[in-house]
Amino acid sequence: MGVGRFVYTPILPLMHAQARLTAGAGAHLATANYIGYLAGALAGTFLPRLTRSAAVLRGSLLLLVASLAAMPLSQSTEVWLVLRLVAGAVSATVFVIAVSALLGRLREHPAHLTGWGLGGVGAGIALSGLLVLVLRGFAGWRAAWWASAALAALLSVAAWTMRTEAAPAAPPGARRQTAAPRTHRWFGALFASYTLEGVGYIIAGTFLVAAIDQGSPGRLGTGAWVLAGLAAVPSAALWAWLGRRWSRPDVLLAALVVQAVGIALPALVAGPAAALASAFLFGATFIGVSTVALAAGTHLRFPRAVALLTAGYSVGQILGPLAVAPLLRHGYQQALVLAALVVLAAAAAAFVLRVGFPHRMDPPGAR
Repeated sequence: MGVGRFVYTPILPLMHAQARLTAGAGAHLATANYIGYLAGALAGTFLPRLTRSAAVLRGSLLLLVASLAAMPLSQSTEVWLVLRLVAGAVSATVFVIAVSALLGRLREHPAHLTGWGLGGVGAGIALSGLLVLVLRGFAGWRAAWWASAALAALLSVAAWTMRTEAAPAAPPGARRQTAAPRTHRWFGALFASYTLEGVGYIIAGTFLVAAIDQGSPGRLGTGAWVLAGLAAVPSAALWAWLGRRWSRPDVLLAALVVQAVGIALPALVAGPAAALASAFLFGATFIGVSTVALAAGTHLRFPRAVALLTAGYSVGQILGPLAVAPLLRHGYQQALVLAALVVLAAAAAAFVLRVGFPHRMDPPGAR
């Protein structure tokens, strides 16, 4: 999923230079991917059986690989839009299935195990970025897409036998379902924070490489993207561990503030050091934010929390590129500043989440 969703970011500068893709069309392709992601997340919300289906997982992996392999077969923007739409939809399906399985099956296990599972997204980002970094010296954008499809196929083989979440079973002899605790107030604040994070993070996730390449010589942008992926691999486990030791709202707030600083850095400070620091801080937080937010939603026992939060996140991802599209005519700096401000707004919502947050969720009737 990390390859299928995010390899577009390091390939984007190659497509600008070699496939005559304009900045506006690049933003539209990103938006198509996020619309597909929303569709996949909504399918998981309204058809919860999909999130427990091994057949759906495997079909989604196959479609994801096919969508990557088909990108070089055309130079039509319309075809690319459809392919990125498909890639977004099946990426969301894979993500919701994987996260539901991690949070459900590892509920009684140490929190860092779930974090390492989510760190696979960072590993996919790092591997695909490294692939493009190597290929861009002697091959073009088509070879980059085909190589990413081969990498995704290899990883799909490893993921083929993953166990999905078990279907919930009613307690023996239960006559009626126990009423769920009322946590709407906190879930609303969490939903707002995670949706705003979707807006802010995706602007950086889409344009960070292009922004760094625009202001720095050589391959610094792609190298920074590899660094972001490497930083993301252990970050989810670290933030999950912190979420067990301290309040999840506090940890979420801290991660969002750090991420906002990282996104703003290359827009405010010139030079390779700022670019690399930005990539590291971004990679070290964006999967961690997802880890803590989804764990908090599950903790609140809100119905279909993972799918609902993923749907809000994907709505934010659609809005992000659209919001900054008018700013791209002047470069990427203004877009990154706007993204940082939106992430700070997400941090403000996380601050509201802290107020009276129910750290213990005893079942009704428990002593």
